[in-house]
Amino acid sequence: MPYLIASDQIWHAGDIGNVDLLQKLNNIKPLEAVYGNIDGQDVRSHCPEWKIIKIQKFKALMIHIAGVPGKYHPGVQKLINEHRPHALICGHSHIVRVQHFNHLNLLHINPGACGTHGFHKVKTLIQFEILETRLTNMNLIELGPRAKIT
Repeated sequence: MPYLIASDQIWHAGDIGNVDLLQKLNNIKPLEAVYGNIDGQDVRSHCPEWKIIKIQKFKALMIHIAGVPGKYHPGVQKLINEHRPHALICGHSHIVRVQHFNHLNLLHINPGACGTHGFHKVKTLIQFEILETRLTNMNLIELGPRAKIT
């Protein structure tokens, strides 16, 4: 929790789980979130499938299921072409990935997963600062092992 409190905003790339978590996160800091494939109608009624986040001159596209650099889903590629974001923030795979995609001048970021559902062994998040059109001071934070659900 100290990482969230120290941040200006919280961004969540889907698989939130329930509205209670949305409210808890939003009580800590302003929240930007999209729904994921495990999210029911309760979460989907509060979060869009995708969104553009603009801070200073920086623009990010956030969507849960994107694909991987070079193999984005057609709808995601269309959003990238239309909005020309500096970064794509996604989730779904639960695999941490930060990769610059030169062809689109796009930074692809998947912070992994910080919940208890999924196959990931370690809960992770990524913290960064925004400076004009780029991200700086990016850190991968490991929150410890994913608790097994019994």
